[in-house]
Amino acid sequence: MVNISEPYVIHYPKIVAVANAAGDHVELIEFFDCVGGAMWTKRHYAQSPLVNNVRCVGSTMRYSLKTGSVDLALEGSRFPAGISACTVDQNEIAITYIGMGGGGVGAAACRSDAGGVLRSRSDPAGGGKIAGATIWLPRRQRVLIGVDDTDTPEEGATWTLVHNIAKAAEDDQSVYLSHTIVQLFPVPYRTKNCVGLVVEFATNDPEGLIGRFHKFLEQYTLSTKTGMAVYTGFTPSATLLAFGRSVKRGEVEPGLLETVRDGHLRIIMNGRGITGAVAAIPFYTNYEEALELCNGKN
Repeated sequence: MVNISEPYVIHYPKIVAVANAAGDHVELIEFFDCVGGAMWTKRHYAQSPLVNNVRCVGSTMRYSLKTGSVDLALEGSRFPAGISACTVDQNEIAITYIGMGGGGVGAAACRSDAGGVLRSRSDPAGGGKIAGATIWLPRRQRVLIGVDDTDTPEEGATWTLVHNIAKAAEDDQSVYLSHTIVQLFPVPYRTKNCVGLVVEFATNDPEGLIGRFHKFLEQYTLSTKTGMAVYTGFTPSATLLAFGRSVKRGEVEPGLLETVRDGHLRIIMNGRGITGAVAAIPFYTNYEEALELCNGKN
């Protein structure tokens, strides 16, 4: 019979965080191993005044946070745990959790040595104790990479290639967060299904990441019309979202892309697929709208 080394601790596999340029908003991304625990924290952590919203994306829980520090009026069953502080400096993001009972175990023991944590400070937890922890994470920025047109009528599939490249391009400084297939308007010259792809990273080495991804894409694409675009910013602009929606609703003139003015957007490979590559970017992790097939009117 195998012994359980830590029967009362579930370690989070990885925790990362991205901050906006001003350093006053953070997205905390927790990769979880226990779905029940993740859903419990989603329910209760949302009550913290520092939490704007919480959403589950695949095997991650994402907390949109404003910076600051608050005292939490914890109460068993009703508000047993939460996030009490979020601070940002030039290189690091610090998050403070606190909880009572099992919530204190999650706040302290379960997160303190997660992958991605630079260092931590935590209280003894368990039983009925109130316990907390502060973890320090590298300050990272969001990078979104859009890709379209890598296959031919005979072979290939863009969605699989982009996922595999994203995994290969990931390293300690660049964490692969999400993969989103975006249904575009089915133009006549599509391969078959007419989708673009966007993958999301949290990184503190954007140029290294973009360079690796670009080299892999050049090596493995089967098309001479591949498009690759990169967005480096906390949240894609309303202008970019409007462009993406127009590409979902109908065939657009190639010149329309030239009207998109966004200093965070870069064109890396400018083949015919660049329209779909750029259009995919604002729909990252917005799977419901991303997969909607428009009829040219809606």
